Amino acid sequence: MSVPFEIPRLRVLARHALPNIIEGTIIPVGLFLLTLRVLGVWGAMVVGLGWSYTAVARRAAMGRPVPGIIISRAVTLTARPLLAVATGSVFVYFLQPTLGTALVAGTFLVSVPPGRPLAQRLASDFCPIPAHFMANSHVRQFFLRISLLWAVTGFVNVALALWLQVSQSVGTFVLVKSLASASLTATAIAVSIVWFKRSMLRHGLLHVRVARSGSPVPIG
Repeated sequence: MSVPFEIPRLRVLARHALPNIIEGTIIPVGLFLLTLRVLGVWGAMVVGLGWSYTAVARRAAMGRPVPGIIISRAVTLTARPLLAVATGSVFVYFLQPTLGTALVAGTFLVSVPPGRPLAQRLASDFCPIPAHFMANSHVRQFFLRISLLWAVTGFVNVALALWLQVSQSVGTFVLVKSLASASLTATAIAVSIVWFKRSMLRHGLLHVRVARSGSPVPIG
Protein backbone atom coordinates (compact mmCIF):
# COMPACT_ATOMS: atom_id res chain seq x y z
CA MET A 1 0.00 0.00 0.00
CA SER A 2 1.48 3.35 -1.04
CA VAL A 3 1.72 6.26 1.36
CA PRO A 4 0.24 9.56 0.14
CA PHE A 5 2.78 12.20 -0.77
CA GLU A 6 2.66 15.86 0.25
CA ILE A 7 4.46 18.39 -1.94
CA PRO A 8 5.91 21.57 -0.38
CA ARG A 9 3.91 24.77 -0.55
CA LEU A 10 4.43 26.89 -3.66
CA ARG A 11 5.86 29.80 -1.69
CA VAL A 12 8.50 27.49 -0.18
CA LEU A 13 9.56 26.27 -3.63
CA ALA A 14 9.47 29.82 -5.01
CA ARG A 15 11.55 31.21 -2.14
CA HIS A 16 14.17 28.58 -2.88
CA ALA A 17 14.23 28.94 -6.67
CA LEU A 18 13.52 32.64 -7.31
CA PRO A 19 16.90 34.09 -6.19
CA ASN A 20 18.75 31.62 -8.42
CA ILE A 21 16.50 32.43 -11.39
CA ILE A 22 17.04 36.17 -10.90
CA GLU A 23 20.81 35.81 -10.58
CA GLY A 24 21.25 33.19 -13.28
CA THR A 25 18.78 34.38 -15.93
CA ILE A 26 17.05 37.72 -15.38
CA ILE A 27 20.13 39.79 -14.50
CA PRO A 28 22.26 38.53 -17.45
CA VAL A 29 19.44 39.35 -19.88
CA GLY A 30 18.98 42.78 -18.29
CA LEU A 31 22.70 43.54 -18.52
CA PHE A 32 22.74 42.50 -22.16
CA LEU A 33 19.89 44.86 -23.02
CA LEU A 34 21.40 47.75 -21.03
CA THR A 35 24.84 47.46 -22.64
CA LEU A 36 23.69 46.60 -26.15
CA ARG A 37 23.37 50.20 -27.35
CA VAL A 38 26.61 51.33 -25.72
CA LEU A 39 28.94 48.41 -26.42
CA GLY A 40 27.22 46.69 -29.33
CA VAL A 41 26.30 43.02 -29.59
CA TRP A 42 29.79 41.63 -28.95
CA GLY A 43 30.38 43.91 -25.96
CA ALA A 44 27.01 42.96 -24.49
CA MET A 45 27.97 39.29 -24.86
CA VAL A 46 31.14 39.87 -22.85
CA VAL A 47 29.28 41.74 -20.10
CA GLY A 48 26.71 38.96 -19.74
CA LEU A 49 29.45 36.36 -19.62
CA GLY A 50 31.37 38.39 -17.04
CA TRP A 51 28.34 38.54 -14.76
CA SER A 52 27.88 34.77 -14.90
CA TYR A 53 31.56 34.13 -14.13
CA THR A 54 31.42 36.62 -11.25
CA ALA A 55 28.38 34.88 -9.77
CA VAL A 56 30.18 31.53 -9.87
CA ALA A 57 33.46 32.94 -8.48
CA ARG A 58 31.71 34.85 -5.67
CA ARG A 59 29.88 31.78 -4.42
CA ALA A 60 32.99 29.60 -4.72
CA ALA A 61 35.08 32.13 -2.77
CA MET A 62 32.45 32.21 -0.01
CA GLY A 63 32.32 28.41 0.12
CA ARG A 64 28.69 28.39 -0.94
CA PRO A 65 27.26 25.84 -3.40
CA VAL A 66 26.82 27.11 -6.94
CA PRO A 67 23.26 26.48 -8.22
CA GLY A 68 22.97 24.38 -11.35
CA ILE A 69 21.11 27.13 -13.20
CA ILE A 70 24.07 29.53 -12.74
CA ILE A 71 26.60 26.92 -13.83
CA SER A 72 24.45 26.07 -16.84
CA ARG A 73 24.16 29.76 -17.75
CA ALA A 74 27.93 30.29 -17.48
CA VAL A 75 28.68 27.26 -19.65
CA THR A 76 26.10 28.30 -22.22
CA LEU A 77 27.33 31.90 -22.36
CA THR A 78 30.87 30.60 -22.86
CA ALA A 79 30.07 28.20 -25.69
CA ARG A 80 27.78 30.58 -27.59
CA PRO A 81 30.31 33.41 -28.19
CA LEU A 82 33.03 30.92 -29.14
CA LEU A 83 30.85 29.42 -31.84
CA ALA A 84 29.67 32.86 -32.94
CA VAL A 85 33.28 34.07 -33.26
CA ALA A 86 34.26 30.90 -35.12
CA THR A 87 31.46 31.45 -37.65
CA GLY A 88 31.59 35.26 -37.60
CA SER A 89 27.81 35.30 -37.25
CA VAL A 90 25.72 37.02 -34.57
CA PHE A 91 22.73 35.13 -35.96
CA VAL A 92 24.39 31.86 -34.88
CA TYR A 93 24.87 33.26 -31.36
CA PHE A 94 21.14 33.81 -30.90
CA LEU A 95 20.12 30.68 -32.77
CA GLN A 96 21.89 28.30 -30.38
CA PRO A 97 19.41 28.56 -27.45
CA THR A 98 16.55 28.02 -29.87
CA LEU A 99 18.16 24.85 -31.19
CA GLY A 100 18.70 23.75 -27.59
CA THR A 101 15.03 24.32 -26.80
CA ALA A 102 14.05 22.29 -29.87
CA LEU A 103 16.32 19.46 -28.73
CA VAL A 104 14.82 19.46 -25.22
CA ALA A 105 11.27 19.52 -26.62
CA GLY A 106 12.13 16.60 -28.89
CA THR A 107 13.57 14.72 -25.91
CA PHE A 108 10.32 15.20 -23.99
CA LEU A 109 8.41 13.89 -26.98
CA VAL A 110 10.51 10.77 -27.65
CA SER A 111 10.48 9.83 -23.95
CA VAL A 112 6.72 9.18 -24.08
CA PRO A 113 6.40 6.10 -26.39
CA PRO A 114 8.78 3.89 -24.35
CA GLY A 115 6.97 4.88 -21.13
CA ARG A 116 9.95 6.69 -19.59
CA PRO A 117 8.69 10.29 -19.41
CA LEU A 118 11.40 12.92 -19.07
CA ALA A 119 9.09 15.06 -16.93
CA GLN A 120 9.09 12.36 -14.26
CA ARG A 121 12.88 12.40 -14.05
CA LEU A 122 13.08 16.18 -13.91
CA ALA A 123 10.41 16.43 -11.21
CA SER A 124 12.72 14.65 -8.79
CA ASP A 125 15.39 17.32 -9.37
CA PHE A 126 13.11 20.09 -8.12
CA CYS A 127 11.20 18.28 -5.39
CA PRO A 128 12.18 15.24 -3.29
CA ILE A 129 9.63 12.61 -4.34
CA PRO A 130 9.58 9.10 -2.77
CA ALA A 131 10.37 6.20 -5.10
CA HIS A 132 7.19 4.32 -4.13
CA PHE A 133 5.12 7.34 -5.15
CA MET A 134 6.86 7.57 -8.53
CA ALA A 135 6.24 3.87 -9.14
CA ASN A 136 2.46 4.28 -8.94
CA SER A 137 0.75 3.68 -12.31
CA HIS A 138 -1.42 6.82 -12.01
CA VAL A 139 1.68 8.91 -11.35
CA ARG A 140 3.45 7.48 -14.39
CA GLN A 141 0.42 8.15 -16.61
CA PHE A 142 0.32 11.72 -15.38
CA PHE A 143 3.98 12.33 -16.21
CA LEU A 144 3.50 10.86 -19.68
CA ARG A 145 0.84 13.48 -20.37
CA ILE A 146 2.91 16.24 -18.80
CA SER A 147 5.87 15.30 -21.00
CA LEU A 148 3.64 15.85 -24.03
CA LEU A 149 2.59 19.23 -22.62
CA TRP A 150 6.23 20.32 -22.22
CA ALA A 151 7.09 19.06 -25.71
CA VAL A 152 4.34 21.21 -27.21
CA THR A 153 5.39 24.19 -25.06
CA GLY A 154 8.97 23.81 -26.26
CA PHE A 155 8.06 23.66 -29.94
CA VAL A 156 5.80 26.72 -29.62
CA ASN A 157 8.70 28.52 -27.95
CA VAL A 158 11.01 27.53 -30.83
CA ALA A 159 8.59 28.69 -33.52
CA LEU A 160 8.12 32.05 -31.81
CA ALA A 161 11.87 32.54 -31.30
CA LEU A 162 12.66 31.78 -34.94
CA TRP A 163 10.02 34.22 -36.15
CA LEU A 164 11.30 36.96 -33.85
CA GLN A 165 14.91 36.37 -34.86
CA VAL A 166 14.28 36.77 -38.59
CA SER A 167 11.82 39.65 -38.29
CA GLN A 168 12.94 41.88 -35.41
CA SER A 169 15.97 43.88 -34.30
CA VAL A 170 18.43 42.34 -31.83
CA GLY A 171 17.14 44.38 -28.87
CA THR A 172 13.49 43.63 -29.62
CA PHE A 173 14.29 39.97 -30.22
CA VAL A 174 16.12 39.55 -26.89
CA LEU A 175 13.47 41.39 -24.86
CA VAL A 176 10.36 39.87 -26.44
CA LYS A 177 11.83 36.39 -26.61
CA SER A 178 12.84 36.50 -22.94
CA LEU A 179 9.39 37.72 -21.85
CA ALA A 180 7.52 35.31 -24.12
CA SER A 181 9.67 32.36 -23.11
CA ALA A 182 9.25 33.17 -19.41
CA SER A 183 5.48 33.52 -19.86
CA LEU A 184 5.17 30.22 -21.72
CA THR A 185 7.31 28.45 -19.15
CA ALA A 186 5.42 29.96 -16.19
CA THR A 187 2.10 28.98 -17.76
CA ALA A 188 3.30 25.42 -18.36
CA ILE A 189 4.54 25.20 -14.76
CA ALA A 190 1.22 26.49 -13.39
CA VAL A 191 -0.77 24.07 -15.54
CA SER A 192 1.51 21.21 -14.50
CA ILE A 193 1.13 21.96 -10.79
CA VAL A 194 -2.66 22.36 -10.89
CA TRP A 195 -3.02 19.26 -13.06
CA PHE A 196 -0.74 17.29 -10.75
CA LYS A 197 -2.64 18.23 -7.60
CA ARG A 198 -6.06 17.53 -9.04
CA SER A 199 -5.00 14.25 -10.62
CA MET A 200 -3.25 12.95 -7.51
CA LEU A 201 -6.08 14.05 -5.20
CA ARG A 202 -8.57 12.27 -7.43
CA HIS A 203 -6.64 9.04 -6.97
CA GLY A 204 -6.02 9.59 -3.25
CA LEU A 205 -2.27 9.99 -3.66
CA LEU A 206 -1.80 13.38 -2.00
CA HIS A 207 -2.17 14.39 1.61
CA VAL A 208 -4.72 17.03 2.56
CA ARG A 209 -3.81 19.81 4.92
CA VAL A 210 -5.93 20.43 7.98
CA ALA A 211 -7.40 23.90 8.36
CA ARG A 212 -7.31 25.70 11.71
CA SER A 213 -10.97 24.82 12.17
CA GLY A 214 -9.99 21.19 12.12
CA SER A 215 -11.65 20.46 8.79
CA PRO A 216 -9.46 18.75 6.18
CA VAL A 217 -8.92 20.82 3.03
CA PRO A 218 -7.26 19.76 -0.22
CA ILE A 219 -3.81 21.20 -0.74
CA GLY A 220 -4.85 22.30 -4.23
